[in-house]
Amino acid sequence: MTKHIITTLLVVSLATVAAVSGCKKNDPIDNNPADTAPTDTVPPEEPADNIYQFKVLDGNGDSVSLAQYRGKVLLVVNTATQCGYTPQYTDLQRIYTKYQDSGFVILDFPCNQFGSQAPGSYDDIHDYCTSRYGITFPQFAKINVNGPNASPLYVWLKEKKPGDIKWNFTKFLVNRNGEVQRRFEPANSMTMVENAVAQAL
Repeated sequence: MTKHIITTLLVVSLATVAAVSGCKKNDPIDNNPADTAPTDTVPPEEPADNIYQFKVLDGNGDSVSLAQYRGKVLLVVNTATQCGYTPQYTDLQRIYTKYQDSGFVILDFPCNQFGSQAPGSYDDIHDYCTSRYGITFPQFAKINVNGPNASPLYVWLKEKKPGDIKWNFTKFLVNRNGEVQRRFEPANSMTMVENAVAQAL
């Protein structure tokens, strides 16, 4: 009986050695999924330092992610309804109408910090702008652009193109990658602004 057991064990051992010796030197014994996973299935991460990281409030007080404007050229403007520059709304709407089908959007942020020239509620401001100037581009809730209560969006814009906002109708041009490309002061001509928009598109 003992002799039979020893013979059986010897046969099993020889079979195991044969199986192992049949493997080539580089044959994987343990197939690790991490080593074989494809590397092109995960899209590159979007840079965090762009305008898409911000959320703002619309006229109803609802949070809006600026990521919805990904891939578009943006003109971000702080506005007022009783300012000497308020007639720029005419040119802003004209430029928007001309280029919106090419992927251009104006983001309008009323601000009452300069001479209290944007009084009233959002509804008051929006009704005035739509009835007087016929604006159709997005208009958001009133914000501060300077000081301790400044909108995080404007804190970031001013980091990219340094300096506090001097007055109503300062403009920031944002390219299709969400990066601030240019800053225009209120007195800069709207022709200059339009040319920059056309070039960015």
